[in-house]
Order: sequence, then structure tokens, then C-alpha cells
Amino acid sequence: MSTSSTPVASLFDHLLELRNRLLRSILGVLIVFCCLVYFAQDIYQYVAQPLLATMPEGSQMIATDVASPFFAPFKLTLVLSLFIAMPFVLYQVWSFVAPGLYSNEKRMIAPLMFGSTLLFYSGIAFAYFLVFPVVFAFFTSVAPEGVVIATDISSYLDFILKLFFAFGAAFEIPIAIILMCWTGMTTPDSLREKRPYVVVGAFVIGMLLTPPDIISQTMLAVPMLILFEVGIIIASFYHKEEDEDESNNIKENDK
Repeated sequence: MSTSSTPVASLFDHLLELRNRLLRSILGVLIVFCCLVYFAQDIYQYVAQPLLATMPEGSQMIATDVASPFFAPFKLTLVLSLFIAMPFVLYQVWSFVAPGLYSNEKRMIAPLMFGSTLLFYSGIAFAYFLVFPVVFAFFTSVAPEGVVIATDISSYLDFILKLFFAFGAAFEIPIAIILMCWTGMTTPDSLREKRPYVVVGAFVIGMLLTPPDIISQTMLAVPMLILFEVGIIIASFYHKEEDEDESNNIKENDK
């Protein structure tokens, strides 16, 4: 009886631990949100600055929905709270999966989780400081004569969040390559042979994830290609170390 109940008890313990980690993650996001919600209007003003700086003199953003002046900054602050609390959330994920990992897997996963967070933040910063000014300047410059530019604040928020997630996800390419090589799905040499297809795929992804203009598509595709090469280089060093470890193990077994 006790033997058959052990797996059930173990599963229940895992589910309980998962629930606790999820609650802690949500609590961490809510704490950050409570600290930022007072500055919601200022945060939205700061995020809207790249568009406001390129709009014609005298024009301004508008709110076409009655509740959007409240909900747009509120939504932005909530998403920003998730971004800021991401290291804590990833730590909870790490704490949940770490007991089931081997020592070599722990040495691999911990730096990857840190690197993925850093790359995601880098993608958001790249979009805000480099992409937004160029894209918005292009959009405002091609407006037909007689058209008054007055962007809705909710539409602007949806637009920038889409680009934030697109660039944040695109900057995770080195992590994805390292994981694929680590799990044996592919090798650095195989990825190098597929480089022409990757170039085409990067521009296709840029076309799908960004607005329909060549500038933003290129500004997403080029970093993706650079990060692809970086991922191959890092994966090559890792595979070299793995090959050396395997050869050493073979020699020891032969002895």
C-alpha cells in the first residue's frame, strides 16, 4: 500500500511546489507593480517620447476610448512590472527544476537563464533607443499632405508592446542555438551550412513581426543574423569542450 501511494504523494508534492513557485512569481510582479503604479502616467509619457519627438509641431496623441487614458498607462505599467520582475520569476523556475537536474545540467542552465534575461532586456533597449526613433520618423515623413498625425494611445501601446516582444524574442537566438546544439538537435557545422536559408528566414521573420516597412524589418533581421553567428561561436566552444570530455572518458575506460 505504501509503495503504490509513494508516486501519488511525490506528484502531489511537485504540484504543491509548483503552486508555491507560481504564487511567489505573481506576488513578485504585483509588488513591483504596486511600486510603479503611482508613476504610470510618467512611464507612459517616457515610452511615448520616441513618437512625440518625431510628430509635427502642434500635434499630439489622442484617446478615442473613454477609459483608455486610464487603462493604457495601467497596462503598460503591468507589463513593465513583469519585465522588471523577470529575474525573480526565472529564479523561481530555476528553483523548481534544479533538484531534478544533473550537476552538468545545472552548470549549463544557470548561465543560460541569466543570459536569456540579459538578451531580452537588450532587445527591448535596442527597439526603444534605436528602432523606434527611425521607424516613427519614417512613418511621420511619409504621411500624405493634409493628413494630421494624431495617434491613439491604446493603438500606440499595442504597437510598441508587439515590437518589444518581437525584438526581445529575436535576441534570444544565441540561447536557442546553444540549447539545440546541447540537446543534439543540430551542430554548429550544420548551422553554418544552412546560413543562406537563415538569412532568408531572418528577413521573413522580420517581415512578419514588424510593421510593413523595410526599415524596421531590416533593423530586426540584421541583429538576428549577428546573434545567429554569435550563437554558433559560443556553441562551437561548448561542443569542443564536450568532445574533449567524451574523449577523456573513452581513454579512462580503455585504461
